[in-house]
Amino acid sequence: MNPPPPPSILATAVIPWTADFTFDEATFRREVHAIAEEITRTIYIFGTAGEGYAVTDQQFATIARVFHAVAQECDVTPILGIISLSLPAIIARIQVGHAIGFREFQISLPGWGALNDTELDTFFAHTCGAFPDCRFHHYNLARTKRILTGRDYLRLAAAHPNLVAVKASTDDEAVVADLLTVSPRLRFYFTEFGYEIARRTHEVGLLLALSSVNYARAHAFVNGDNAQRAADILCLRQLLQSLIELSGGRFHIDGAFDKMLYRINDPTFPLRLLPPYATATNADFEKFRGLAAEAWS
Repeated sequence: MNPPPPPSILATAVIPWTADFTFDEATFRREVHAIAEEITRTIYIFGTAGEGYAVTDQQFATIARVFHAVAQECDVTPILGIISLSLPAIIARIQVGHAIGFREFQISLPGWGALNDTELDTFFAHTCGAFPDCRFHHYNLARTKRILTGRDYLRLAAAHPNLVAVKASTDDEAVVADLLTVSPRLRFYFTEFGYEIARRTHEVGLLLALSSVNYARAHAFVNGDNAQRAADILCLRQLLQSLIELSGGRFHIDGAFDKMLYRINDPTFPLRLLPPYATATNADFEKFRGLAAEAWS
């Protein structure tokens, strides 16, 4: 029997916090159900937008258990994100997730210092290599101080059959082309700008970001032709520029933007981030909602 086709859209569920910074379970459950019903059934938590870098071990375990449970309710493939500067802490959190029932994980390199090749191989040996019954997605981002190349992935993919996917946010055509030298061995998920480039030549997945403010149009972006995506990218660039100008440097963490993006779909969703990071205000959101309606309605 052939395996099912890989998902075309990968989305995050960001974490809602109450006024006293406790986990808002009811709102989170509603969010996961909404994403599953309206955009994709492949959902991850605890990426950079999901504040995976900020939660305590207790918060991590509590939220992971809830996510796994709600994923079963709505037939979601749940992916558990792991972010830490400590490899032992990363391993411990994979073990926690594994005990809960997760078998798909998103991992990022520890970013205190850029890993050299020996350190890189050690990292993947202690994650992918140590959990052969799990599937791993690598989040390839500049915050970790080393961006992996096609050559890196060719070596790592050969060593670790359970390294299955890569997330990347880039609009550099040369970088996209280099990464795609490892396709289809690895499944690549690009945010909208890289996705539009990659789809000219390859079947890749969309890492949902800006386009999430209108789920119907996000689906059309994925299912349309190259000409339509090229036109859509102009609208999304306008939206991104407006969002950057609106923030004015007052808020800059991924989650501050992603919570505004999701709140378009759920006007009651809280914007707050765990301290010390600044977030958007309700007034910021109202301005953004108008901008989103103009650019991506």
